Amino acid sequence: MQFKFSFQRRYRSKFSNYSHNSNRLLLPEEELRFAAECERMRVDRNGSILSILFITLSEEGDLALMERVLEGRLRLTDTPGMLNDGRIVLLLPDTPEEGAWKVAADISEVYPPGPHRPQCDVIVYPDVRTKRIKEVSDSSHSLGVAPSGTDAALLFCQPLPRWKRFLDIIGSITCLIAMAPTMALAAIAIKLTSPGPILFSQEREGLGGKRFRIWKMRTMIDGADELKHTLSLPSHQDGPAFKMKTDPRTTPVGRILRWTSIDELPQFWNVLKGDMSLVGPRPLPTSESQACANWQRRRLSVPPGMTCTWQVFARGNVSFDEWMRMDLQYSRQVSLWGDIKLAMLTLPSLLLHKGIR
Repeated sequence: MQFKFSFQRRYRSKFSNYSHNSNRLLLPEEELRFAAECERMRVDRNGSILSILFITLSEEGDLALMERVLEGRLRLTDTPGMLNDGRIVLLLPDTPEEGAWKVAADISEVYPPGPHRPQCDVIVYPDVRTKRIKEVSDSSHSLGVAPSGTDAALLFCQPLPRWKRFLDIIGSITCLIAMAPTMALAAIAIKLTSPGPILFSQEREGLGGKRFRIWKMRTMIDGADELKHTLSLPSHQDGPAFKMKTDPRTTPVGRILRWTSIDELPQFWNVLKGDMSLVGPRPLPTSESQACANWQRRRLSVPPGMTCTWQVFARGNVSFDEWMRMDLQYSRQVSLWGDIKLAMLTLPSLLLHKGIR
């Protein structure tokens, strides 16, 4: 059938070495991720919509029936694939949520009533944060609502290479041990000169938009966030990011810690925990990250890091859009040598005090 291979030809050129299971209707996970990223970029560019339908089969033997159903139900523009965990994924471009649930209902009706019917989960992009899971009822064909267990960012996040996590663990442990005396002295200086806690934490968005708390040495007066709206000086960075060269909330000790980047050292704990990586796009505060345009949020497809291209080459000297483009370029070209190079260039960049905090 011409449909069966039309979408495969669109993406297989990028995966010329692929041969396993090449006659199957469903794209394997690697190709499916690439197809999803292509559709996501198309949506970001033209302002359309993409619905993603996740299908969980009750039995492995139902796969052959599902493939026959999909061949007769999907459009030429739709892309079916399978994740490594066995779930089937349908990319439905230019399809609203209601249309995706109609596809789910049509597919489910082919199966006998009862527990053998597949479970479906719909994600709508760009509104990937709105998720519901529904299962077709075998009596009235109504759709019941239950909590979703599907990660909305599953298809849009790049798998973390083993070497990257290995370097993160070794590097963070080494730096935490080596810099412990420095952090101890900084903690004493903070406690002696400014009332309030030694550490400062803030909610930020990481891989796939997952929220976590980033840790820093406190460099501002206690309660600085509550005073942000009182600042008369504008941000020195355009776009959603708020950055100031001379923030009046910064304490004298805090200025030294920022100038030397000692305030960033507690983030090695975030790296060790897995919230961050040594190298990756800097995580933005949640409010700033969610204010980014859809194309800018593609930077969340890789783990956030302590340093990246922007920190090394252009911090504070480029527009917010250019900063985001540098992060996207990194996310498309993650490599062992690239990470090592950026890590090695970070120290000279700090010594030269490039950019602003």
